[in-house]
Formats: sequence, structure tokens, C-alpha cells
Amino acid sequence: MEPISARSMISAAAKGAAVTTNEGTRRVERRKRLSPAALAVANEKVQPAYSPIVIAGSVRLADFLTIAAVGIALYFAIVVHRNGFSWEYIAAIFGITLTAIVAFHAADLYEVQLFRGTLKQTTRLISAWSFVFLLFIGASFFAKLGGEVSRLWLGSFFSLGLIALIGERMAVRALVRRWGREGRLDRRTVIVGADDNGARLIEALKAEHADASDIHILGVFDDRNDARSQSTCAGVPKLGKIDDIPEFARRTRVDLVLFALPISAETRILAMLKKLWVLPVDIRLSAHTNKLRFRPRAYSYVGKVPTLDVFEAPITDWDLVIKQVFDRVVGGLILLAAAPVMALVALAIKLDSPGPVLFRQKRFGFNNERIDVLKFRSMYHHEADPTASKVVTRNDPRVTRVGRFIRRTSLDELPQLLNVVFKGNLSLVGPRPHAVLGKLQSRLFDEAVDGYFARHRVKPGITGWAQINGWRGEIDNEEKIKKRVEFDLYYIENWSVLFDFYILLRTPWALLKGENAY
Repeated sequence: MEPISARSMISAAAKGAAVTTNEGTRRVERRKRLSPAALAVANEKVQPAYSPIVIAGSVRLADFLTIAAVGIALYFAIVVHRNGFSWEYIAAIFGITLTAIVAFHAADLYEVQLFRGTLKQTTRLISAWSFVFLLFIGASFFAKLGGEVSRLWLGSFFSLGLIALIGERMAVRALVRRWGREGRLDRRTVIVGADDNGARLIEALKAEHADASDIHILGVFDDRNDARSQSTCAGVPKLGKIDDIPEFARRTRVDLVLFALPISAETRILAMLKKLWVLPVDIRLSAHTNKLRFRPRAYSYVGKVPTLDVFEAPITDWDLVIKQVFDRVVGGLILLAAAPVMALVALAIKLDSPGPVLFRQKRFGFNNERIDVLKFRSMYHHEADPTASKVVTRNDPRVTRVGRFIRRTSLDELPQLLNVVFKGNLSLVGPRPHAVLGKLQSRLFDEAVDGYFARHRVKPGITGWAQINGWRGEIDNEEKIKKRVEFDLYYIENWSVLFDFYILLRTPWALLKGENAY
């Protein structure tokens, strides 16, 4: 059997497991009691994580701006007042800048772990910077341009540029060390398997930790109660069973779930993945003890430990930055444009019935977090239903005259722009946030459709792919909630900025149709 084919079969089976109906999956989504050890870990204060990829990219940008700024400033200070302005110098400055970025990358100067140190970082920086200038001098010599380049400018550029870069890297070092102390760079990891395989994996990761690995092992989870499952595993406490991981991951930040089980235990692995795939975390299978070896490119690595990727957290690193900037900038512009309409709606609500203009409702946010979503009040104040325990139906007597209009046109959703721009707990585009007690007849939504909570792997949105395709409004049959989840999962798996733009552009037309909104 080809190694890569084996890996593909495991991934395909895991993804198939993700969409298989399973009563156990639905039951595990209930708020459940964790063990005292798990609660102690979950209640620790945890800072949000910073992406190493974004940090490295930001340092690249800072290097580019620093080098270009020094070169241009020295050019205007030394050359321009003597020889006049020349675009050739500007081209040379940007050529040196781009070459320096490539040389720094080749010297591994954009590894986050390197940012923590001083000596290794500085020596590599000096070597790479010197190489760039030697390369430029050699190129100038062979192009017979040596006499046209100001030696004073070139020497000043080398010296002051190096000083500026070292100063910038010292500032980065201070920031990265502080973030490291705060735990913002840690990959908070749980291990599945409290047996000998788990112990060997933990020992391998701890050995990496001595080499400044960012893996922070929170604990071990295992369903077995026999002698193979230990109460502590290589000094790491057992926190509970596999069913406890979703609740644990919703109470504290978990970045990685790492299986210590052998790949041959396929049935057990797939059964566990059915419970865990709904979480917004990376899930990997450790391959450090497996006798079956795949092609090297089939592996990703946690430190030096080989692993096989099964699920990845959606919308991470630069994608997450882009989406957040998109939400704040575009959301702010829409909020400014909608302000007059919002003022008129608020006035109409106030004149139509007594009570506050705005209404707060508890809804599911990212990773099942409970968030307060703002809406214009569309019901009589004494009939307010903040938990949405009773579905709004056609000609519902609880809805006011103005409320019927703003619900049909979705104008009642406009205050959610405040959630997007100021609170940041909603996106412009994403799965719509459902009320925490939203029901289909007598069943909660997660009881009606398997994998329901997978739609919470990203931040919810004001509008979404399901809504513009007609799956909005009242949910009075099983098909409607299943279709919503199906379209939401499609959006999560296929997200892009252009996809968000497309959904936003189609949203006004979908709202004008007013289907299923009462």
C-alpha cells in the first residue's frame, strides 16, 4: 500500500465520520460537569493567542520599512542636495531592501523562536546584511556603476541600516519575550491516550520544550479505566474522558488535540473524531511510535514529532487578520451609512409601543460562547423573549406593527453592526447566531441535526451563505435547520474575502424578497 494513500484513507474516513449521524455526538454537546482537575486547568486565566505566522510576517514588513526608510532618508540627506534627484538611487534602495528580506528569510531570521534570543539573532543579522551589501557592490562593479554610487551614502546606509535593524530586533525580542511569559505564543495542547504511547509522546514533546518549543500540554484524556490508562501520564494529569474534551475546550483555550494512539486503532480514532471534529482546533495523529512510515511530505511536525493532520482550525493566521480588518472597516462604513435609517427605525419603535428601543438576546458565538446580540425591539416589551424559547410564527400576536415590518426587511438586525464594529463578537458574514434555546418543536437544534455545533467553529455573522440562499426566518421543520447547517459548513470550508464580498452584495436582494421572515 502506498504510504500517502494510507494517510489519505485515514483523512477521508475521518471526514466521513464528521458527517455521520451519531447520538453520542449530540449528547456530548450538553453543558456537563468536568473533573476537579479539568476545572482547575480550565479556570486558569488565559490570554488570547498570537499567531507566529502573523508575527513573522509583521517583522518582515517592519524590516522592509526600516531598511527603505533609512536608505531614502540618507539619500535625501547626502546625495540629493549635491547631485540632484535620481530614480536610479530609489530603484537601488528598493532592490537592496528586497534582497535583504530574501537573505534574512534564507538565514531563518523570521523564526519566532529566534526572536527570543540575542546573540544568534544578531550574528545572523550582521552576516545576512553584510552579504547583501557585498552582493550590491559586486553587481555595481561588474555593471561598471561603481563610480556613480556615493561611497558616503553606501557606507552610511550599511552602518545606520544595521544599527536600525538591530534596534528593531531588540524591540521585537522584548515583545516576544513578554508575549511568551503571558502564554500568548503557547500552543495549548491536550493529549488523547494515557497509556505508554501517550507517555512516550509527552516525553518527546517535553524534550522539545527544553529547546524552546511552544507546546504547552494541559492534560491527558482517555476513556479507558483499566491498567493501561494511568491517572498521570509522564507527569501530566489525566483530566477526563474523550466526551469531556468539547466542554473543556469551550471553557479554556485549546489550540491542538494530539492523538497518541497508533494509527492501527482506526475504529477507536474514528469514534473519537465524531465527537471532536466540531471544535475550532487543530486535530492531529502522532506518528512518532508508528512502524508504518509514510512519505516525508505526508507529515507535519510538532517540534520534531511527526504528525498526520486530520482537521485544521478554519480561518486562522493572516486569513483571520484579513477578516477582522474587513469586518471593522467595511462594518464601520456600513454603520455610518445606516445611521439615518437606524435613527428612523428607533423613532418608529418608540412611537409604536412603550419600552426600550434595543433588545438583547443570548445567542451562540464562536466556540459556543454565549454572547449578547443587539436587535431593535420588534415585540411588545412585556412579551419579550430573550432566550427565544418560543419561535416567532406568521401573524404572531407578540410582534408589534413596526416589528412586523422591520423583521420582514431584517432592519431589526442593524444594531448588530455595533457588535461587529465595537464588541467584535460578530462578523459581517458568517453562520447566523442562533438563540441558545432555539428549538425545532420540542428539540433543541443540536438534537435535531448532527454536527450542529460545527457551525460555531468560526465567528457568527449578521448575514451568511444560508440566509442569501433562502434559509432564514422561521424553522418549523427538520429540513430547514439541516439546510442551514449544510450551507454554514460549506461557507466555513470555502471561506475567502471574495466570498464574503459576494455574500454582502447579494444580501440586499435576499432581504427585499422577505422570505420566511415574520
